[in-house]
Amino acid sequence: MKKTLLAGISVLTLLALGACGGGSNDTTDSSGGAANSDAKHVGVLQLVQHASLDGAYEGFKEGLKEGGYTEGENLVIDYQNAQNNQDNLKSMSEKLVKDKNDLLLGIATPSAQSLLNATTDIPIVVTAVTDLEEAKLVKSDKEPGGNLTGTTDMVPIDKQIDLLLSIIPDAKKVGIMYNAGEANSKIQADLAQEALEKAGVEVVTKTANTTNDVQQVTESLANEVDGIYVPTDNTFASAASIIGEVVKEKKIPLVAGSTDQVEAGGLATVGIDYKKLGKQTGLMAAKILDGDAEPATTPVESADSLELVVNKDMAEALGIDPESIKEPA
Repeated sequence: MKKTLLAGISVLTLLALGACGGGSNDTTDSSGGAANSDAKHVGVLQLVQHASLDGAYEGFKEGLKEGGYTEGENLVIDYQNAQNNQDNLKSMSEKLVKDKNDLLLGIATPSAQSLLNATTDIPIVVTAVTDLEEAKLVKSDKEPGGNLTGTTDMVPIDKQIDLLLSIIPDAKKVGIMYNAGEANSKIQADLAQEALEKAGVEVVTKTANTTNDVQQVTESLANEVDGIYVPTDNTFASAASIIGEVVKEKKIPLVAGSTDQVEAGGLATVGIDYKKLGKQTGLMAAKILDGDAEPATTPVESADSLELVVNKDMAEALGIDPESIKEPA
């Protein structure tokens, strides 16, 4: 009996020692995989969940991987989604800083601003931000000067307006929808209004503060105009499919700021692929993690390429030949 008891205790002791020894060298990443003890830790703060921002995050991870950092091997990612809540942004930013991550990613302007408010020491890269200078994130795009740099999603507003007017050449009124609380959306909306007025078209502007207001705003605007323009606005992007149903029913062509918005419920755009933009950001981050670059001296980058995207199903529903939609010269 004593021999049996002692043998049992010995086995349990060995198992316990083995468990302690194995656990001391491993870290668990957000995907559940094990990363080595020398792994780099990256904190991610995303404003809200929708196709464009989700694509930017996926692209970011691809860029990091191409740059030599893979989850479960030498990279741990702490991903936080604020669900468009300001209180969440603050608490999540503070958590990511407190956890002493090696680098932070801010996806969308409010996330970027929240992270910068939380630290001026940890390197930060951002993406899906329209104007980093206007948002007071950098001193200048060429020389950021602090602990933050990244990629801008500024799109060629004039080309997008030209595209819309080429689809509806006889348009008398064009509507613009956006959330006035999003500073970058206001910048784009103002540029769009300027381009439309220059073309001699009357502009009708309507805003919505939450996704709950989007359907009503879209229905109201669709009854007044010949076409609609929506910038890369997070509130409207989150409700892109709802907008799509309304404009399809009202037979109103809609040009959106991003390719994802078009695929979810718009007609066409000359815009950015957010996954590719995120990948650019990931490659920038990899260089910073390597020690080969610093945010202060790394210029802000624009999208490498723009794409003409046409939603063929929407075009056919509106009675428009998809092949007739061409990128403006």
